[in-house]
Order: sequence, then structure tokens, then C-alpha cells
Amino acid sequence: MSQLSEYQDRYETARLQRGEDGVLEVTLHTRGGSLVLDETTHRELPLLFSDIGNDPDTQVILLTGSGEDFCSELAGGDWDFSTPAGWDRTYWEGRRLMQNLLDIHVPMVAAINGPARVHAEIPVLCDIVLASETTEFQDIAHFGAAFQVTPGDGSHLIWPLLLGLNRGKYFLLTEQTLTAQQALELGVVNEVLPRAELLPRARAVASELAKRSAVTLRYTRVALNMLLRNVMQDGMSHGLALEGYSVMERAQQES
Repeated sequence: MSQLSEYQDRYETARLQRGEDGVLEVTLHTRGGSLVLDETTHRELPLLFSDIGNDPDTQVILLTGSGEDFCSELAGGDWDFSTPAGWDRTYWEGRRLMQNLLDIHVPMVAAINGPARVHAEIPVLCDIVLASETTEFQDIAHFGAAFQVTPGDGSHLIWPLLLGLNRGKYFLLTEQTLTAQQALELGVVNEVLPRAELLPRARAVASELAKRSAVTLRYTRVALNMLLRNVMQDGMSHGLALEGYSVMERAQQES
């Protein structure tokens, strides 16, 4: 089991605060601004979700971002994608990121503060998804012209599930941008709010959920996510292997 005092200050990419109602507010960020997917983020998120999932004192989680975007930028740095050893680490972290997120056994409320173009599947895997009017969804880190790699890190499973098979494939193959209103109409998000009203509304929803018993909260999250967990268990490893092959083939072409 984890205690908040043990991991609260452990992560560079997350601010953590839990209220008396048992709601743990998790704000993802990079140096205080919008989250950037870099080596640190990719390394920390699986461990963060594991610590959160092992904390028995949290009743509900509110996940949000900092700055104008939720996450719209990918930074390479010293991150090694192009060798078997480098991809082994990416595979390990990517698989556990999704597994550990779905292994959190309390309800999760997302408050998406702005555009989500990199790992946009993370906030929409929450149980209740609220978005600001400025939110847009896109997948810019895979199939498009900039990277030209297979979207196999969970996005290949999540977006066809959320959008429907053909709409999900179109979203990934064309780098389609979905506005907050389109995402609402398609069932990806549950509410769209002005930016100033987003966090207050998310906090109210999370606090209301937290009034239920701990056992009911935990087992409801488990029950409602059985399908997702089974799909991810069956398809995540294969998808990441296919993505890794395409990453290394792309690196070979560029060398």
C-alpha cells in the first residue's frame, strides 16, 4: 500500500493534493506549464498511476492539466526510440502506463483544460470526462507526416472503441481534429464547459461521488472497466511491438 506522504513530492510531472472528502486532485504539468510528453513524463506516469492505485485513502481521483493545453507537444531529447534496447524501455513504460491507469480502483473524473494532441487517450479513459470549450482532440504522434509510425501504444484500441470502428480509424489515419463540441456529440466527453467553470464543476462531481462507500466506489470502477481492461490486455503488447518495428524501420531510413 502507498501513503500520499510517501509519493506526493516524488514526481516532477504531477502536483498532488487530497481534500478531506478523499478526492485526490492530480494536475499534470511540465515545469508548471502544459504537459509535454518527454522522457521524464513517459517514465513517471506509469509509476505515478501505480502509487495512486495503491493508496487506500483516496476515494475519487480528479485528473487535470496545467496551462492552456492538456498535452500537445512531444519532446525527443535523449529518449531512445530507435534501438531494440531503447524500444524495450518504451514498451515497458507504455504498457504499464495504460495497465496502471486502468488498475486504479476508484472512479476517475477528468477535467481536460485544453487541447489534447499527444496521449489524448489518457484523460478520456477516466470514468467521467469534462472538457473546456478550448479542448480539441487529435493524435499527432503516430501515423501523420511528422512521425509516420504505427499507432500501437493503446490509441489503436481506445479510439475505435470510443468513436466507433470506422470513425476511430479515420481519426488516427488522418490526424483528424475533434472540437470539444464534436467530442460531446460523439460521446467522448460528457460535458463541455467554459474554462473558468471546468474545475469547480469537476470538483463538485468528484466530491459527490466520494460520498459513496469505499467498497462501492472501488468495485464500481472495476466493474465498469472490465471491457477496457480485457481489450488492453489482449491488444497492447502486440500493438506496441508493431509500433516498435515501424519506429526502427523509420530510423533506419533516416540514417
